[in-house]
Amino acid sequence: MKARRIAELAVLTAVALIIFIIELQIPNPFPIPGIKLGLANIVTVYAVYRYRAHEVAMIVAVRLLLGSIFGGNITALIYSASGAVLCLLGMLLLRRIIDERHLWTASVLGAVLHNTGQMAAALAVTQTPGLLAYYPFLLVSGCLAGAFTGLCVQFMLPRLNKFLEKKKE
Repeated sequence: MKARRIAELAVLTAVALIIFIIELQIPNPFPIPGIKLGLANIVTVYAVYRYRAHEVAMIVAVRLLLGSIFGGNITALIYSASGAVLCLLGMLLLRRIIDERHLWTASVLGAVLHNTGQMAAALAVTQTPGLLAYYPFLLVSGCLAGAFTGLCVQFMLPRLNKFLEKKKE
């Protein structure tokens, strides 16, 4: 892998981590644990449509690991990782079907997969079937957050493409 490519991946990882840390500082307005905007996923959605699968996996893995360390909640890594793996696999498959003009829909489906992975991990760890009562709320909030992050990427992509084309000249 070329040094320029590694630098790009490092910058994307740093941006995602910074967004994640800033989002941790925002109080959760919802009484349900686990609901948040997931703004760092803007970087993930962008990367899914711009980089190879293993490169996106590296960005996500490093962000998850460093985010759990910097966030001070290493046990949350289990839930985050299970959701991220399922989301990433789903979005990598979806990018073959859903083009860039509709990537916000892939983001929504990725959010649903992320919530599903988190719920599966929570059920496995706690052995508490009552947690399933949270699942509909997580799905609704995940759809809304996924649509928001996907639309952010959707609107950002043309501008970023123009910027990157000018940089190459």
